[in-house]
Amino acid sequence: MKTIKLSLTLFFLCFATVVFAQKSIVKGIILDENNFPVAGANVTHNDTGTISDFNGFYLLKVPSNQDVTIVFSHLSHKKVQVTVNLSPNEDYELNPVMNTTIEQISEVVISGRENKRVEGVTTISPEVIRKMVGANAGVENLLKSLPGVNGNDELSTQYAVRGGNYDENLVYVNEIEVYRPFLIRSGQQEGLSFVNSDLTSNVDFSAGGFQAKYGDKLSSVLDITYRRPVNFGASIEASLLGASGSVEGVSKNGRLSGIFGIRYRDNSLFVQAKETETNYRPKFADAQTYLTYKFSNKFELGFLGNISINEYNYRPLTRQTNFGTISDPIALLVFYEGQEEDRYNTYFGALKSTWVVSDNYTAKFIGSVYQTTEQEYYDILAEYRLGEVNTDLGGEDLGQVEFTRGIGGQLTHARNDLDALILNFEHKGNLSIEDNNIEYGIKYTHEDIRDRVNEYEIIDSAGFSIRPPIFPPNNQPYSPDTSPIVPYTNVRAMNETQIDRISGYAQWSRKTTLGGSDLWLNAGVRAHNWTVSGQNITSTSQTVFSPRAQVSLKPNWEMDMLFRLSGGMYHQPPFYRELRDSTGTVRPGVKAQKSVHIVFGNDYSFKMWDREFRLNSEVYYKHLDNVNPYTLENVRIRYRANNSAVAYAYGLDVRLAGEFVPGTESWLSFGYLKTEENINDKGYIFRPTDQRLKFGMLFQDYVKVIPSLKMYLNLTYNTGLPGGSPSYADPYNYQTRLPDYKRADIGVSYVIVDDTKLRESGWLKPFKEFSVGAEIFNIFDVQNSITNTFVRDVYSKLQYAIPNYLTPRIFNVKLSAKF
Repeated sequence: MKTIKLSLTLFFLCFATVVFAQKSIVKGIILDENNFPVAGANVTHNDTGTISDFNGFYLLKVPSNQDVTIVFSHLSHKKVQVTVNLSPNEDYELNPVMNTTIEQISEVVISGRENKRVEGVTTISPEVIRKMVGANAGVENLLKSLPGVNGNDELSTQYAVRGGNYDENLVYVNEIEVYRPFLIRSGQQEGLSFVNSDLTSNVDFSAGGFQAKYGDKLSSVLDITYRRPVNFGASIEASLLGASGSVEGVSKNGRLSGIFGIRYRDNSLFVQAKETETNYRPKFADAQTYLTYKFSNKFELGFLGNISINEYNYRPLTRQTNFGTISDPIALLVFYEGQEEDRYNTYFGALKSTWVVSDNYTAKFIGSVYQTTEQEYYDILAEYRLGEVNTDLGGEDLGQVEFTRGIGGQLTHARNDLDALILNFEHKGNLSIEDNNIEYGIKYTHEDIRDRVNEYEIIDSAGFSIRPPIFPPNNQPYSPDTSPIVPYTNVRAMNETQIDRISGYAQWSRKTTLGGSDLWLNAGVRAHNWTVSGQNITSTSQTVFSPRAQVSLKPNWEMDMLFRLSGGMYHQPPFYRELRDSTGTVRPGVKAQKSVHIVFGNDYSFKMWDREFRLNSEVYYKHLDNVNPYTLENVRIRYRANNSAVAYAYGLDVRLAGEFVPGTESWLSFGYLKTEENINDKGYIFRPTDQRLKFGMLFQDYVKVIPSLKMYLNLTYNTGLPGGSPSYADPYNYQTRLPDYKRADIGVSYVIVDDTKLRESGWLKPFKEFSVGAEIFNIFDVQNSITNTFVRDVYSKLQYAIPNYLTPRIFNVKLSAKF
């Protein structure tokens, strides 16, 4: 271990300094008032420039983190002048319209980052997402490096925000809400998330206090924008974990554009390196597309489509887990029979039309269909020995079990099927009246879920079947027991459930001044009515209202500082999984969980070492009513479906981002969180996601003398989550925590071709970018755990919490290219 640490230290030192300046890209298609491309237009900034091609396409490199004025000029058209301020590595699309007879506005200032600061939204560069190393690379991998966002399973794309759970996060792609499968219970089953980072052009994230225009969830909003192509392009990426590819293009007249991506994921590299020896045959694949057709300058139609096929075949063989202390080491040795076969197939399609009715009013219409068919089948017999480990350093049986404390077995069975169809129809409007901006929307959703739950667990200890604690104690052999043998857990249910929802929002925004300072005001309200019905279900309807507001102030100071106060009431009407209790029964009367959320934030932009930095900090408090208690097992959530708790959460999030190394974007994150719940007035205990401290670092670097050799480092440290409790147990009796989560992933890549090293001949000539690299996941080989398995010792009558460890150190190689 010392040798490894020394090697890593030397490795980091050799990537210490760089001095190259950072550039951003502005590109797009120049059109005239008749929506035809303008060829031969001059696009200039200071002494640099380019000329649009036959299709009106242009690409211009500009400096980052400063106001840059771009001038579009042509002999037959009026000049257009635009000022942009772009982040490092930002790839910005700008499609100006050059008129021949109408006088142009002298200057249009584009500063999207300023609007995001006002709303309390964090914007992440897509290039950072695509390049950053991670066991499950993508948008969610990068989110977990932000303060307030926690995820202790590197194989999972799910995340918890500020004490919430995995079901409390909104995800949008091009303003279309997307969903994830229902039955997933572990990270290694998940496969691919919906969001394809190869297609992404913009990523916005809010960890709380978001505006009324976003939907009805308690914790966060992830708002993804897929790229709209301006010319032909293609990319491929391949590694030992799978492969992905994308193709994009635009028609000659610029009206039709489309992007298509396909991905394949194989977690065998991780699963087969874990402590459980298995036969593992996964198939995770999906295909996505986003098409846009522009009928005119005022009307366009977009289509988002996705097909995802996930097959998880798992046959465990043996497992040995060593735990305990140095003086009293204990091992769990398990022999398995049986297998698990899971399938999650999802199909998603959505149409989105945008109609610019006038200069002041834009209307949008969105319709989507989501279907998922899922099965979870397994029969696994686990026979275990719990014993003491040989610690004799000179012995031949070092690490082997030499004395058995307890023996037993466990049989788990499931035949779970789910078929869900979700339909959405939505209308949004945006109206500008002088300095006021009004946004509204109305949405109808129909959910049709057919669900069969059939699972049980039988536990045997030293030849005796263990009954659930709710049964009277078995006093054999002193008293004969004639009651039937029953499983330790047994859930059987058939549900056909329909949920109809009507929701809507209206909000008002205005920018004004206060004593020479800039002031932004926002106020809005959401309403949500839902009706639950179905087979053997009494139809039940409920309605909630959620007022929200934001105030942002940018004082007229020399320093660039902004203060923000936001909050209001946030309701989360129950989704199907929240209506189903631990017995599989649907409870239609479950109320919406309610949170009163207050967030005070400060954004400070400054220069250090002659480079741009941003310090973002937020203090938040949430008071929650009608809380639906749940248990968390790996990533599976099971609700009590009775609104029997109240809870609170408060904390502090801090993030420092900027060019720690010139020309790259990196950041440091710190988060403090405390969240507890009171179930049935029994007193406050940890919530399952109560993760007190979080430190994260995302760092990019490259060698000064070899700028093509780049390094990416992703560090995470989280204090331990609550360890959970066994089935039927009272959580108040199990208030222990898992060990702290510590993980470091590092990647090194060498860029063979990019826009500064294009090849004029040879097999590399077709490539715009080409790079090769290597990755090390969990470089310090830390044994992190996600849950506990509870095993009984028949002699001492004790119940041991056996940690379920996550992935060890893994090596990967990677190739990526763009055409």
